[in-house]
Amino acid sequence: MLAPVVHVLPMTRIRRHRLLPITGKVLVRKGQTVSALDVIGEANQNPKHVLLDITRGLGVNFYEIDQHIQRNAGDIVAEGDILAGPVGWGKRVVRAPSSGRIILYGRAKMLLEEENPPQQVLAGLPGEVISLIPGRGAVVESTGALVQGVWGNDQINAGMLRVLIKKVEDILTVEQLDIDLRGSVVFGGYCGDEQVLRAAAELPLKGLILSSLSATLIPVARETPLPIIVVEGFGLLPMNSSAFNLLVTSESREIAINAE
Repeated sequence: MLAPVVHVLPMTRIRRHRLLPITGKVLVRKGQTVSALDVIGEANQNPKHVLLDITRGLGVNFYEIDQHIQRNAGDIVAEGDILAGPVGWGKRVVRAPSSGRIILYGRAKMLLEEENPPQQVLAGLPGEVISLIPGRGAVVESTGALVQGVWGNDQINAGMLRVLIKKVEDILTVEQLDIDLRGSVVFGGYCGDEQVLRAAAELPLKGLILSSLSATLIPVARETPLPIIVVEGFGLLPMNSSAFNLLVTSESREIAINAE
């Protein structure tokens, strides 16, 4: 995400359209109070299919296959479940390569639809569902302070804000990330060290707010399993005073961090 407009507001009404990329099912109701991590809606993505050759798997004659089949079309199977066999002294079997559902069986072939977790859209902030968008999502509204950055790694979380930055030009180091910060959202300065991101994930933190980030760390930040928001941009850039003061005075408050 690269935001075209940046906002720093000490108190405002925040309204967000939370939409699925494809048509799905809306799981909230109008007037419902939600947290940042509540699921607004979910949709089934295009399933993957695997075609299994039972004859080759068992090594038996085509006309003998049916007597060795253990599962039928429509059955739900887990990874490793036996689909056919055992056969011969070696007890050869065909196992499900992944969890899913058997779509059809015929002519010694079995088609498995792999289990595919639904795509979900989260609320992204605590608030109230003020309207629904059928099949796509909802509009969530809240009142509070807002700091919008210029880049994020497409993740969402929430937690208590901990402030490690003392001056707008500070640099976040690995040594600052100790075990006491586990489960919190950390507000730091510039990050130019890959080990800082790795240490944040190992603790783990609930999120990381940075004044700026080395552009060489973008691939690592994208893969880091916690939301990361860059407020100013890429390179050694100091935090603007408005965002700095607002975040510093919000230490120990519960915040939502939406890096989508």
